[in-house]
Amino acid sequence: MGEERGTVVIGAGPAGLTAAYELLRRGAPVRVFEADDVVGGISRTVERDGWRFDIGGHRFFTKVARVEEFWHEILPDEDFLLRPRMSRIYYRGALFDYPLSAANALRNLGLREAALCMGSYARARLRPPKDQSHFEGWVSARFGWRLYSMFFKTYTEKVWGMPADRLQADWAAQRIKNLSLAKAVRNAVLPRRNRKDVTSLIEEFQYPRLGPGMMWERCAEEVRRRGGRVETGSWVTAVHRDPEQRRAVAVTVGGAGGQRTEPAEHVVSSMPISELVAALRPAAPPEVLAAAADLRYRDFLTVALVVPEEFSFPDNWIYVHDPAVKVGRIQNFGSWSPHLVKDGRTCLGLEYFVFEDDETWRTPDAELVAAATAELERLGLVRPGVVEAGYVVRMPKAYPVYDERYQRNVDVIRRWLAREVPNVHPVGRNGMHRYNNQDHSMLTAMLTAENIACGTNHDVWSVNVEQDYHEESSHDGDGHRGTGRDAPIVPARPTAPAGATLDGAVRPERPAQVRLG
Repeated sequence: MGEERGTVVIGAGPAGLTAAYELLRRGAPVRVFEADDVVGGISRTVERDGWRFDIGGHRFFTKVARVEEFWHEILPDEDFLLRPRMSRIYYRGALFDYPLSAANALRNLGLREAALCMGSYARARLRPPKDQSHFEGWVSARFGWRLYSMFFKTYTEKVWGMPADRLQADWAAQRIKNLSLAKAVRNAVLPRRNRKDVTSLIEEFQYPRLGPGMMWERCAEEVRRRGGRVETGSWVTAVHRDPEQRRAVAVTVGGAGGQRTEPAEHVVSSMPISELVAALRPAAPPEVLAAAADLRYRDFLTVALVVPEEFSFPDNWIYVHDPAVKVGRIQNFGSWSPHLVKDGRTCLGLEYFVFEDDETWRTPDAELVAAATAELERLGLVRPGVVEAGYVVRMPKAYPVYDERYQRNVDVIRRWLAREVPNVHPVGRNGMHRYNNQDHSMLTAMLTAENIACGTNHDVWSVNVEQDYHEESSHDGDGHRGTGRDAPIVPARPTAPAGATLDGAVRPERPAQVRLG
């Protein structure tokens, strides 16, 4: 175990590859092991028969200067497109502009319904809901019950798979904290060009011409060119630690050639933190294993349908607030980049938020394509019979779930890792069980690389999306810094055997989630 040491990086998504690149920049040797056969994680670009699909839609927008510089160091300027941001909401057969357009809203709602919405808002301001601890009470207090039920409830419940009055309010407070009906009306009446003070209102963003995977495929090439190793189809099955030295010393890697042991001076882990804990040898104590096993994830699948170009639309995506269909959001990949689609055709990606063990996840691809086609036709977005082909892409563990025990569970794991294996460094969204965007996942990796190679002592857990995007801290009374880009706290599953955002910015990003924009 003495020949090659340096740092082992688990996972070749944005966080893992950024860590590898930054370590090599500082002369530190690195090996990257990715279980999948492609790099990029959720920021990959899937290619099927010449069509390219972005998993969730990744707007390249950031206020972190070093992340912006990194993007343009990896890809030349000519590989970036500057794309207009456009998203709308499908409700009752009509498409509502976002940001709010007074004329569009009045036309779609009608004067009577608009007046009822304003009356509902006025009642909420005079008599706010007594219980604003949950998502439903928090949002209806700021928009009125009527607008809440139209533009928040259905989509949120699709995203998280449970009633909105069981979702806790802290996620809403983070995701739509800078918006209220009053501010939305002001934006509609007094628009300002190129707003970036509310992240969901950015009007343009950068995008790699062949999709976000282009960034990470090129980054992996650069890591190899600089002397690092990037192995796909190689999964870490064990992280070996020396309890006396209190540090990790090696990992076991499985792959086509069988299992082997790789020595490690440091381990940077972007694998789900629950899986990291389960992989430790000797095993972590029971309370740490229990905390890891208690963490949950929401999974995600896309059904991509090829249609004639006449059924294209200018939006990057459309949010579907129709409870009669299961689809939560529809991407138009041709609106992200014309290089993702073929001449005369576009590809519409219907997004479904699921759990790995539910019926939708287990449904065969051909049946999913047929069902998605029927929903697209039912919504009136295409004519019957025009879908020419379909593809299904599944993405497990796309979004960490935040129940009322998640913070305690993560704290238990963090404290134990810091004490017993301080040279194991969790980074990224699943690595830290934090709802980070691509840019903030990258920042955690950059700071970790500096800690390893330069001996700095950055607090990686302090990286906070809301602080960077809104120049506000999200510290709570207990000194917690929040989850970064907070997702909802949801009721935990029973311990006994008895067994949604309108997203925007750099993701699915700023996957699928519930924030306006």
